[in-house]
Amino acid sequence: MATIASQVILHPTLTQSLKLVGTTLGREKLYRAVQYLARFIAWFLVRRGATVEAARWEALKTALGSGRKLIRLGKPLEHLQAAMKATQLRSNPGERITAIGRQLSYAGFLTYDAIVWANSIKFYKLDPAKAQKYARLSFQFWLSGILFSIGNGFLKSRRLTSDAQALKRAYRSEKDVGRQAERDSLSRALQAEQAAVKSQFKLDIIDLWIPASGLQLVNLNDGIVGLLGLTTSYLALKAQWLSLNAKN
Repeated sequence: MATIASQVILHPTLTQSLKLVGTTLGREKLYRAVQYLARFIAWFLVRRGATVEAARWEALKTALGSGRKLIRLGKPLEHLQAAMKATQLRSNPGERITAIGRQLSYAGFLTYDAIVWANSIKFYKLDPAKAQKYARLSFQFWLSGILFSIGNGFLKSRRLTSDAQALKRAYRSEKDVGRQAERDSLSRALQAEQAAVKSQFKLDIIDLWIPASGLQLVNLNDGIVGLLGLTTSYLALKAQWLSLNAKN
């Protein structure tokens, strides 16, 4: 029995899972996944008339949402720092502008989100009209950040495709066998960067509909929004898992 327990407790998958939730990003994405899952389940139960059970999941969704806002209190400063660093990028102007816009938008989103959170826990009192205005501004900045991110991903993808084609031409014209390792290293780096851009682009395209729904630009029910958020949370968790395991 002790052997079975030790095998379970010391199993590599459990160790990797603990390592994942040991990071702030890992915990935040896990909370986000459960939050959106709870949103979907609450919607599903309400549709079936199980309002008492739905209330439990709605409460879980609200609690996790509040917890995530607490975790992210310092994030606006991180995004402002990232925006400052983006001004020094040597990339083309389009990439630089969209990178700055993305970071400033997310800083605005998280700032207003924190104010809304402070009001929700009754730490800072806002009148209903102002609370609604700040919640809407939060969604607007979130949507703006995603749109800037999509634009940045498009421009970066186009540049990387051009770089990859140039590298292929260099492969054909270059006869120096001694530079083969250098070319292979550059090729792998380009492929890794292209994969990262595609992954972020996929997340942005899916996440886009959540703030759009919050702003009532599209008519999506809580079930669809819950599934969208659950999907992107899973993809982000998977990426973080692979990133941590790659360092082993």
